[in-house]
Amino acid sequence: MKRILLTRPLPDRVVQEARAHFDVETRDDNTPLKPGQMRGALALYDGILPTLGDMFAADIFTDAENSRCRILANFGVGYNHIDAAAARNVGIAVTNTPGAVTDATADIAMTLILMTARRAGEGERMLRAGKWPGWNPTQMLGLHVTGKTVGIIGMGRIGQAIARRCHFGFGMNVVYHNRSPKPLDFDARQLESVNDVAAAADFVVTAVPGGAETRQLINAPVFEAMRPTAHFINIARGDVVDEAALITALQDGQIAGAGLDVYAQEPIVPDALKAMENVALLPHLGTAALEVREAMGLMAVENLRAFFAEETPPNLVN
Repeated sequence: MKRILLTRPLPDRVVQEARAHFDVETRDDNTPLKPGQMRGALALYDGILPTLGDMFAADIFTDAENSRCRILANFGVGYNHIDAAAARNVGIAVTNTPGAVTDATADIAMTLILMTARRAGEGERMLRAGKWPGWNPTQMLGLHVTGKTVGIIGMGRIGQAIARRCHFGFGMNVVYHNRSPKPLDFDARQLESVNDVAAAADFVVTAVPGGAETRQLINAPVFEAMRPTAHFINIARGDVVDEAALITALQDGQIAGAGLDVYAQEPIVPDALKAMENVALLPHLGTAALEVREAMGLMAVENLRAFFAEETPPNLVN
C-alpha cells in the first residue's frame, strides 16, 4: 500500500477516504512544512498532500530525481507555492483541486464587496465597543452596491462566478480584463487592460492565479486609475497586490476602501491596513466551509488514487 503524507489536519471524511486507499500519516501541526521536512517527505512518502504555505520551491527538488515521492496532490486550486516545473523535471506530478472552490470563493468576494461598501466591519466594531448612539438619517453612509459597475481582473471559473453574482443578483454592470478573449453568455464588456477596468469600475475585484506572471499585477498605476469613490477587493493571492501601493492609495484617498481576504506575507497583515476603518479584513476564509473543504480534500485524494492506479489524475497541472 502506498504511503501518503497529509501535511495538515484535514476534515475527518477526507482522512477516512485517504485511509481507504493508502497508508496515511497525518501531521497534527497547522504550520507549513520547513525545507528540511519537505526534503525528508520526498524521500519517505510515495505521495504528499500539501497545501498553501508548504513552499516546494525549486531548491527543494534538488537531488530529488530518484526520491520515493512521485506526486504532490495539492489541497487547493492555487499551486504557486509549488514549483511545478521543477517537480516535473525530477518526475514528480502535481495536481490541484479546481471547481470545488469556485462558489465559496465567489461568495467571499461578494461578502467583501458588501462589507467595504456598506461599512459593515466599522459598524460592528462601533457597536461592540458600546459607541453606537442609535439610528440617525446620516449615520455611517456607505456606497450603494446595486446597479454599480464591477470590474473583474481574471475571468476564469471564480471570476465568472463573481460576475454572475454581481450581474444577476445585484443588477451590476460587468467589465473585465482577461489575458485571452473570454466571451460570456450575459452582458459584460472585456477591456484591453487592467487599468481600463480600474478606470471604469466602482468595485475592482482580482480573481487571477498566483505566480510570477501576476505578482504585483495590481500596483500604483492601477490604484491611480481607480475612481476616488471606488473599492478594491482581493480574493486571489496576496502577492498579486503591491501592498505598499494599496496602503498609499487608501491613505491618500485615491480609492475609498478595500476588502481583503489574502495578504502578501500571511499570516502577517500590515499594521497600516489594520488601523484603517475603511478596510474590511478577513483571515483567508475563501473556502472555509466544511462541505467545500471536504470536497477539496476528496478531490485531492481522487487525484492520488488515480495516479497510483496508473490513470491520468483528473486535475493534473504539469
